[in-house]
Parts: sequence; C-alpha cells; structure tokens
Amino acid sequence: MALAIFDLDNTLIAGDSDHRWGEFICASGLVDARQHTAQNDTFLQNYQDGTLDIQAYLNFALGALAGLTTQQVARLQQEFMEDWVEPLILSAAENLLKKHRELGDTLLIITATNTVVTRPIADRLDVKHLIGCEAECINGVYTGRPTGIPSFQEGKITRLKEWLKTQQTSWDTTHFYSDSHNDLPLLKWVDHATAVDPDPRLEAFAAAQGWPIISLR
Repeated sequence: MALAIFDLDNTLIAGDSDHRWGEFICASGLVDARQHTAQNDTFLQNYQDGTLDIQAYLNFALGALAGLTTQQVARLQQEFMEDWVEPLILSAAENLLKKHRELGDTLLIITATNTVVTRPIADRLDVKHLIGCEAECINGVYTGRPTGIPSFQEGKITRLKEWLKTQQTSWDTTHFYSDSHNDLPLLKWVDHATAVDPDPRLEAFAAAQGWPIISLR
C-alpha cells in the first residue's frame, strides 16, 4: 500500500482556490474590493515567483474572517463551493484519485491554502485526510489569525511528519503530485514525485530528474 499525497490548487483543481476565495469575499462585500483585490493579486504573483511571505499572506487572507462565527463561515463555504469551486473540478483528477483508491492507497491532500477554504473541497473530492494552514478559532469565533506551522514549502514536510506520527498505518511507498516549484522540498522527499501541469520552473526540474510529467486538464 502507498501513501498518495496531492497538492490541491492547480493540481487537483483547475485554479487557485486561495486566490479565488479572495475574489469571492470581494464579491460578497466582506472586504473593500478594490484594496483587497490588489493585495490578493500581489500575493499570488509572489507565490508564483517563489517570494511569498506566508505569514503575511495568511494574516491578510484570514483577516476577513475576524469576528465571524463558524455558522456564518459555513454559509460562506457552501456558497463558495457551489458557485466558485465546482466549475474547477477536473474529471481526470477525480479519476486519478479513484485509481489510487482502488489500489488501496491512503489519500492525503497537503496544501498551503487554509482549511477553511480547502476542507469542503477535500470533502467534495472524497479525500478524508487534509493538511492545510490553520485558522485560529476561539469559542466558535474566528480571530482572523493563523495558528500553527504553515504547510508551505519546507513546512509541508514538517506538517506531514507530524501527521505521520498520529497514524497507525505504515506505508510501503509515498507519492506526491504537484504543479508548483514551491513544492520541490516535498517532491524531493517522497519516493515517487509527479509534476502535474507544472509551472515552468518545476517542469524544467522534473524533466532533468526524469520525473513523470502529466496533465489533468
């Protein structure tokens, strides 16, 4: 049996759910749309360039949740899933997940996007195990602040190792699928790395290493 690990944004779905959530909350009137859009776009460019300050981004992205209850956020999650995420679902990605499921593999999504955004997506894809950046919630109210170690770049390995300690299963081999050069630390760490619709930096590295390069689009 294998542990099959998947990045989410632009890997299992045809877009960036984190950036799209920013667009959604602008459309919902929760933030100043002009200012938030400009910052959201800048952070996305930083991510693509490999220069993202993850703590600064999380403070920005989660700040809009400050003071909202879990019930209020649940309603936002439902609307976001139905109108903004469902069109991004890739049938080829669902087939890849199904292939690993039929092999008896354990499926895990690991993403730098926070779990407020990604837990409903993982549920939609029928993936039980999820590691993502965490939003602080106290007494059922979101503070707007992140908590814990961000699952970003090397932090994905740290969070994965923590998760592995909580599991009763041991796996024969590990796979990781990702589109982003930001995931190179974890791609190098696993037994089998696959580049999925990769960005140019990852595509060049994967080709040099002889890693499989696939498309789910």
